Amino acid sequence: MQQLEQDIRQFIIDNFLFGKDDIQLSYDDSFIEHGIMDSTSALELIALLEGKYGIKIDDEELDPENFDSINKLVRFINRKTRPMAVGADGE
Repeated sequence: MQQLEQDIRQFIIDNFLFGKDDIQLSYDDSFIEHGIMDSTSALELIALLEGKYGIKIDDEELDPENFDSINKLVRFINRKTRPMAVGADGE
């Protein structure tokens, strides 16, 4: 398991599941469908991501496709932190 996945999972357990690590939560389980995340917890998660990973999350990115599971969060963070591809001419 990658460190990013572990960090996100631990944050979810500590902050939204109140430390109950015996709850079965797969990496593709929907936070919304399982009642793990609401609008307040989403704001907490955004603050963590922006602070810890140095990313800026725009309003249009606040979508379940980016935030509704551990795997979706990992993919989103990887996209946001990956350096932009530079063309052969340097642009």
